[in-house]
This record gives sequence, C-alpha cells and structure tokens, in this order.
Amino acid sequence: MEAMSANEAFDLEIRDESIRLGQLLKLASLAEDGIHAKEMISEGIVTVNGEVDTRRGAQIRPGDVVCVNGECVRVTAQP
Repeated sequence: MEAMSANEAFDLEIRDESIRLGQLLKLASLAEDGIHAKEMISEGIVTVNGEVDTRRGAQIRPGDVVCVNGECVRVTAQP
C-alpha cells in the first residue's frame, strides 16, 4: 500500500500526449538517471494508478498517477 494517496500527489505537466515511464521518473526527479529508473521499475517498486508496472516504456498519460516509495506524481497536460 502506498504511503501517499493520489490526492497528495504533486502535479507534473507534460507537453506531449504521453511520456514513457522511465522518462517520467527522471523528469519528476524520482530517479537519478535512466539506469536508476530502470532498476526501480524492474524491482517492482513503481506503481501506475495503484498497480505495479514493470514496463520501462509504458505510456503514461495525463490523469495517471505514478508512485515510488510513497512519493506520487499526477501527470497533467499543458493547456
């Protein structure tokens, strides 16, 4: 169970219609670099909308909530 709920997530705006999970982790500063993101994803500690996702290239879209170790990010679209 995540320590932080989706209501406590911070918003992260993306300019495209989607972003890959590994890129999102770096952009949100949840991962130090691509290697760190890959390790976290493969270890199963990354959730997307409450479900563990082990696909580094998973497409994350506005409205999705990504959590790592209790830190959550809600993806939003640029207006």
